[in-house]
Amino acid sequence: DGKAYEYCADYRDNLKLFLLLVLVYEVHVYTGAKPGAETDANVYINLIGTRGDAGKRKLHRSKNNNIKFQHGQMDIFCIKAVSLGDLEKVLISHDGAGPGNGWFLDKIIIKHKEGTDAQEVVFPCNRWLDEYQDDGKTERELTASSNNNVTFLICLAQQWRVQVKTDGDSPEPQECNRTLVIYGSKGKSDELLLSPQTPGCVCFLPRATDEFIVETGDLGDVYKIRVSCDEVPGFEGWHLKSFHLEELHTKQKLNFDCKCWLSLNREDKELVKEFPAVNEDQKTLPVYKYVVSVHIGDRWGAETFANVSVTLYGKRGDTGVRKLHTSLAKGRKFQRNKVDSFLVEAVSLSHLQKVVIGHDGEGYGAGMYLKMVTVKESQDSDKEWVFPLWNWLDTHLGLCETVCEIVTLGRRLTSSPKLPEINMKPSGLWIMDITGSDWSNEEDPICLFFIFYGNLSHKKLPLEVTGKAIQIKDELADIGSIYKVQVTGPHSELKQPWHLDLLHMKHTGTKEEMYLAFDCWFNPNEDKCVELPALYADQEPLPVVEYAVHLHTGDLKKADATGAAYIYIQGEKSDSGKRWLNSRNSLITFSRGQVDVFKIKAVYLGKLNQVIVGFKSLKKDEWFLEKIVIKEVLYPFSTHVFVHNDWINKRSKKDFVEVAIPLKETSVTSLLTKNFDTKSRGRWQMWMHCIQTPQDVPDIQVVVFGRKGKSLAQKVQSLNDNPFLLTVGDIGDITKVSFVLPGPCLGRGIKLHKLQLKDLDTNEELGFHTEVQCLFGEDGSETVTELAAVRPDEPPLREVLYSIGVRTGTLPASGTDANVFITVFGDLGDSCKRRLRHSNFERGQVCISEMRAADLGQLSKVVVEHHNVGYGAGWYLDHIVIHESGKTDGQYAFLCQQWLDSGVGDAQTKRMLK
Repeated sequence: DGKAYEYCADYRDNLKLFLLLVLVYEVHVYTGAKPGAETDANVYINLIGTRGDAGKRKLHRSKNNNIKFQHGQMDIFCIKAVSLGDLEKVLISHDGAGPGNGWFLDKIIIKHKEGTDAQEVVFPCNRWLDEYQDDGKTERELTASSNNNVTFLICLAQQWRVQVKTDGDSPEPQECNRTLVIYGSKGKSDELLLSPQTPGCVCFLPRATDEFIVETGDLGDVYKIRVSCDEVPGFEGWHLKSFHLEELHTKQKLNFDCKCWLSLNREDKELVKEFPAVNEDQKTLPVYKYVVSVHIGDRWGAETFANVSVTLYGKRGDTGVRKLHTSLAKGRKFQRNKVDSFLVEAVSLSHLQKVVIGHDGEGYGAGMYLKMVTVKESQDSDKEWVFPLWNWLDTHLGLCETVCEIVTLGRRLTSSPKLPEINMKPSGLWIMDITGSDWSNEEDPICLFFIFYGNLSHKKLPLEVTGKAIQIKDELADIGSIYKVQVTGPHSELKQPWHLDLLHMKHTGTKEEMYLAFDCWFNPNEDKCVELPALYADQEPLPVVEYAVHLHTGDLKKADATGAAYIYIQGEKSDSGKRWLNSRNSLITFSRGQVDVFKIKAVYLGKLNQVIVGFKSLKKDEWFLEKIVIKEVLYPFSTHVFVHNDWINKRSKKDFVEVAIPLKETSVTSLLTKNFDTKSRGRWQMWMHCIQTPQDVPDIQVVVFGRKGKSLAQKVQSLNDNPFLLTVGDIGDITKVSFVLPGPCLGRGIKLHKLQLKDLDTNEELGFHTEVQCLFGEDGSETVTELAAVRPDEPPLREVLYSIGVRTGTLPASGTDANVFITVFGDLGDSCKRRLRHSNFERGQVCISEMRAADLGQLSKVVVEHHNVGYGAGWYLDHIVIHESGKTDGQYAFLCQQWLDSGVGDAQTKRMLK
């Protein structure tokens, strides 16, 4: 499974026996808080001590975060190794895989226990591991800090006696793990398995009280517990009566009155329940049924059949992982352009901060395009938290992950305030409450600017922060409807960091209201610019986009320079504001021939049209800026090129030299996709879900078309959810599939609900647009149905209705009563053999038939034939003309002027016409 282990050798030396212990090293990795500090790459570490090293280990899974190595985040990993003695240094590196692989590492702290003491060693870094930044290295050797406080006291663990009462009508216990998580003011326990102390003992019998002893760290004041059962086949449920906890050292006692079922067969359909602590000394927390709404986007293949789970995080803990079983909306859940809502019962989390949502990848077409998640405290609540994503949860598309963490933008009203008609244009004020961390120094306030962008104009309001909460009022007249708020600063000397929590805006006239969760620090010697979109009821917020800015310094003599620099990005909607590329007390160096990458988060700017770059050199350096390339990392996957090819700061007497660079070119990719490491051998599984299938399913064949050719016809083995193997060979990227009915026509069509293909080697998945699609037509009269593959990186082949004009010759007995078939070939594939539905091929007549097919491109040839059955089956074909229905240009003519007759001439009933 990719984990490494070490074993110690026993050996004798001077008749003494030595045994080195295997220790668990807890590695705390601190990602920095610089813009773009996070990484998607695989990270590796080697611990080096006085007794040797642990070997190169991959940091697989963070113990405390679902998404590792994120901006400003600390991740914990555990490494088992033979005792290394005193730790001296670590080697840390990454493989550069994935988009945004550069990483700013703040420090690493390693903790381990040996004997009765515990040790903690700090390894400072404070540098980039990025081939485009700093010195371009992606591996660093870190040395232990000289002022390490090596030995510290181990926190005493808490021991709890847990008494569990099962109600009398609970079924006989079944084989099912039951777990407990305890939450306190200082943290939460691990999942504690409630298993019998005595082997063979049966727990959770009806009317029984079971007792367990569990250990946790110091949790502080306990405020809730979470109890869960595993989802196992045939589990009838558990009727839980109560929990009683007693801490064995302090004798603290806690009661939890449960009286509920944990079952998927009961009304709540839940196997997870939370209970608040009932305590005389503190108020019992409320239990909410949070409404979690999952908004699937309007994209090809956006839907999923996979099992989706979510975890909500707030200021007061989390809900744990919850499966989203039963949607409040009708119909199949997680379908394209659909919103499904689910109830998640949990003890109040206070203000929500983030959600982690993902799926298990089960089924075909498991990837989904998630627009956003919204959460409200109850079905009656008039406000909801907003968590936008606008991306794929898929192993090969977009983020190339099936689990992601989404930080909230804030809260909004669930529906727009209704105003009387006489008051449709009310006057009024925006009342804005700003909350943040304490600031006690009123003589030295923090100076910030709040800039409100509307569809007509924008307005800048100065603000002096002198306390924890501030209120400002303004009409914000003449700027139109607000679509984003930008905060810049500090525009004063800052002696200590200050945290901006929330901006609450409410209009006294329209009653519009929104809460914008900025949740950011303003630090000394740092100029910050942050922005969030406005949150209106019933409107989708603008996405927050990460722009990757690539600054290309020219490969010329003396092209490099050191100084201070900033950039503005301007788009058709607005601009990004001034974004500094260096901090106040440090300069930045642009080296000759180097590409420097910076990541800027901004509310979607629309189509980019210009960048403004400012530069100031203390040494009078001249900087040759070749070009700037800006990539929209997540949405809508565009690359913009701004060419300068000139010097900045040359012979300028200004403090800062500012240059405006217009857009040169833009390229758009419909989706970021992952390169496949494994070569495909052309083995695909097909999965179909059909409804309205006939009782006697006929033989149906399938042909798969690709850029390099097509597969052999193979039998469709199942129409109802059972995957079957297709061997297609090396046909290149798949473009379409054709279903062929070799036998007689059906009485009615087969409704196809979903079709997926999955490569067994690369795990690539392809979807097909199947909305209201009937195989072989609604009346079952057609012999071929084609479906274009929906690829993430290019549009599918369009559907074309071809008009086929067949002229029969004028020789005696030229006509035929036989069934006539045609196959049309183009540079994008062929149509498979189709029966021309026109039955009147009489002497000298032109018969017009229509054929629906995926676009065949430039037509090159046709194969025409008849089945040679019936009186006078022989046929003299003059020519065939094919064109796209509704268009008069682009006609293709195929001349024949020969008999298709087994008794005339060469006796052929099948001919190829070019």
